[in-house]
Amino acid sequence: MRVQVGDNVGIGGFIITGSSPKHVLLRAIGPSLTRFNITDVLVDPVLELHGTGSFTTVINDNWRDTQEMDITATGLAPTDDAESAIDMTLAPGSYTAVVRGKNNTSGVALIELYDLDQPTGKLGNISTRAFVSTGDNIVIAGVVLSDGNLDDRIVLRGIGPSLAPGSFPASAVLANPTLELRDENGTLVLANNDWQDDSLQAAELTAANLAPTNNLESAIAATLPPGFYTVLLAGLNNGTGIGLVEIYDRGP
Repeated sequence: MRVQVGDNVGIGGFIITGSSPKHVLLRAIGPSLTRFNITDVLVDPVLELHGTGSFTTVINDNWRDTQEMDITATGLAPTDDAESAIDMTLAPGSYTAVVRGKNNTSGVALIELYDLDQPTGKLGNISTRAFVSTGDNIVIAGVVLSDGNLDDRIVLRGIGPSLAPGSFPASAVLANPTLELRDENGTLVLANNDWQDDSLQAAELTAANLAPTNNLESAIAATLPPGFYTVLLAGLNNGTGIGLVEIYDRGP
């Protein structure tokens, strides 16, 4: 995502379901994206983790600041000292990770969530909210499915209009989101503009209580084998605005 300032910072949300705590690692990546020929990166990401109730917000600027040994032990330490990471064991519930640029800087960044304790609990939902621009600055969400050899049923949603007027004015949100689901080779698996376009998928989304509330929003229901997948959130006809991409795990 392209991380800007104010309401246009990068926001990643996730839900831990079940009854057991879950060990996770969060990372905010910026400078090391230049290895993948990405320009205009966020040179110094700052990562915040927010929870509900009495949860105390955790903030990290540079990953070596506070948890260097724990993060290194995961084998997932960022490769640039200016990048951020948080290692936490979290109770079931809803959490929000915010990525900002230090000193109100902007640039392309990546927010990641790793499940370090897969047998306990479940990541039932992950999401990313950011400003959706055009070209290289659309919002790209990635997910790794790794439940042995079992196929997994997931639901993807591209949300825009329903973010207004509660969270943002109508002029600020992505008016007509589109979604693409691609495999690790970049091959298109499924695409959707308006969630009711496919009647069978619309029926499944409604039955799962995951139907978007606005007819212009996008959704895809898919059964996928283990692997790496990418979800692209863009605006129809190069529309721009604040958008939300969500991935729900419906189980095997």
